[in-house]
Amino acid sequence: MVPRIGLSLMVEDDFREATLPLFADGLVDALEWSFDSPTDWLEDEPRPLPDWVEALLAHYGAQGRLYAHGVHHSLLSAHDDGLLRRRRLVKLRSECARHRHRHLTEHFGFMTTPSFARSAPLPVPMSKTAIDIGRERLVELAEASGVPIGVENLAFAFCRRDVDEQGAFLEALLEPFGKDGFLLLDLHNLWCQLANFDDGLRAPDEILSTYPLHRVREVHLSGGSWSSPDGRLFRRDTHDGPVPDEVFELLARVLPRCPELEAVIVERLGDTLSEETEREGLRRDFERARLVVAGGSPR
Repeated sequence: MVPRIGLSLMVEDDFREATLPLFADGLVDALEWSFDSPTDWLEDEPRPLPDWVEALLAHYGAQGRLYAHGVHHSLLSAHDDGLLRRRRLVKLRSECARHRHRHLTEHFGFMTTPSFARSAPLPVPMSKTAIDIGRERLVELAEASGVPIGVENLAFAFCRRDVDEQGAFLEALLEPFGKDGFLLLDLHNLWCQLANFDDGLRAPDEILSTYPLHRVREVHLSGGSWSSPDGRLFRRDTHDGPVPDEVFELLARVLPRCPELEAVIVERLGDTLSEETEREGLRRDFERARLVVAGGSPR
């Protein structure tokens, strides 16, 4: 099976302008929709989506090429705000009734606690309690959506142990779901961990061998940025730049090792495309992903 090459849908006009040539040429095989990203998503009457966004959702949903991606469910939060979680599940049922999604993915980690409501996903140590919480939340998502459920690997890690354990943690979360439990392998997230915690002793294949690659149904490609919080460079998954060469090289490495891979999705935030050079960069990344999947060189 040749993987579909798609885009993560953004609602900004700059994204529409950047990707219109790709849609016009029929090059976008799949569409991923982060349905809970609008800040008013949980409200009874959220702002309507632009007509062109609704048209794309309807078109790709009807063709079985629309992929739901959750961002804010906070899969591993120990703090249980049952009312908010039930509200989210009700809204998810409504979303899946309105748009026909092929599967649903959510992020590994947590992003809500009593002291804050939304943040970047953060890791937790692997433990039986954390695994049980994650499995319970995945069951809820599966029942509410009615589609197969996947988990995306995380970019951020507090320490090397987080990096070393994440593959086994993901397998433990997904194992009870059989073939309906799959991995969304974000290659920029993986490269962030390699860049931030690599001691020069391990090749990418070593960390890849710890992941359940037989469960990979979807791959993400994105860019990010560097910061220096303690005087050393730290790679962040900010989705505001071009896809690095190293991420395309990881794509070439994993393609032969992921027999169930169905879609490769290129991500870029819609508010980072105001300049024509940035819009050209997104199109170039998309075309490059197509070439690598077709067997071309990642360079």
